Amino acid sequence: MVKYVVRLTEEERTALTEVIGKGKAAARKIKHANVLLKLDAGGPGWSDAQAADAFDCSARTVFSIRQRFVEAGLEAALERKKREHPPRERLLDGDGEAQLVRLACSAPPEGQARWTLTLLAESLVELQVVETISPQTVMRTLKKTF
Repeated sequence: MVKYVVRLTEEERTALTEVIGKGKAAARKIKHANVLLKLDAGGPGWSDAQAADAFDCSARTVFSIRQRFVEAGLEAALERKKREHPPRERLLDGDGEAQLVRLACSAPPEGQARWTLTLLAESLVELQVVETISPQTVMRTLKKTF
């Protein structure tokens, strides 16, 4: 017996057909739409194994699509799950970025013609804005800001 039964409304069926018909969506989204249409209890009612074979994915993927649809709705079944936290925490918050910009716009240190990324990184460590930071991180932050 199937724990999560997919029952599509007429509007959901239409929306899924549009996703498939347009062909402009991501391949994963089209695959998930096809799977949901085939799993529909009011439609063909395929098994997880049949859907997995037909759409070249694992039975676990089909089960996950079914579960997300029942628990969270159509959009959750079609879209990727959003991350709760980024893979790495940001080194510079808003205040740190402001200090970096202020530093980059100030006069360079004595004996230097201009600020380099390495000098900016070392200065941020000296000012105790961060414990450690690479010149590449300084570059990405400045590129985003300017």
